[in-house]
Amino acid sequence: MKNLSLIICLIFISLCGMAQQKNFIDQPYLEVTGSADSLVTPNEISIKILLAEKDSKDKVSVEDLEIKMVNALKTLGIDLDKDLSTTDISSNFKSYLLKNKDILKTKQYMLKVSDGLTASKVFINLEQLGISNTSIEKVTHSNLENIKNIIRTKAVENARTRALAIVKPLQQNIGSAIQISDNEPYYMNQQLQGRVAGITLRGTNSMQEVSLANIPKIEFEKINVTANIQVKFILK
Repeated sequence: MKNLSLIICLIFISLCGMAQQKNFIDQPYLEVTGSADSLVTPNEISIKILLAEKDSKDKVSVEDLEIKMVNALKTLGIDLDKDLSTTDISSNFKSYLLKNKDILKTKQYMLKVSDGLTASKVFINLEQLGISNTSIEKVTHSNLENIKNIIRTKAVENARTRALAIVKPLQQNIGSAIQISDNEPYYMNQQLQGRVAGITLRGTNSMQEVSLANIPKIEFEKINVTANIQVKFILK
């Protein structure tokens, strides 16, 4: 008897669910897609710096290269405690045994700067010290998640505006939203706008001829944050 009651209860719950689903589907609704985008200037540029004895013509030790690097970055006003970190598993120097039995010592750093001009100064200063194994690792914005949410809000507002424009000639109106879909991803362009004349990011000495009094600025493409939101509104 208990089993029969349980079965009847489950059937009733199932029928209620089906009825609710049917009611949802049978409701007249309008589906629109709202979109919004924004161009954001990057303010976080990550520069990878690799110190290696093999990159030094005079076989300067990695320890000495590290001291030169630190002093150069300090002269640029960079907060080393905040913006410079090692990316090795440990903070110790890594050593590699080469075929000719020489020991190659390396150490890798990640430096964070906030604009292209500072990045240019870093590349030029390090190149002049014989530290040329540098590259742009990442370009982003520190407040990117909040910017995405702002763009989402604008996309939903755009969807509502479009819905009202569609139903106006029909002398109808829209009611509550009954379904919202956030169609990610958000597309972000994080590339360099070409290479600055006379400057490469790794492996050459071209920066040694650049005057520090006339530093060309590395320009970054703005980050394009785009949102597309699908909204279903009840038709009235």
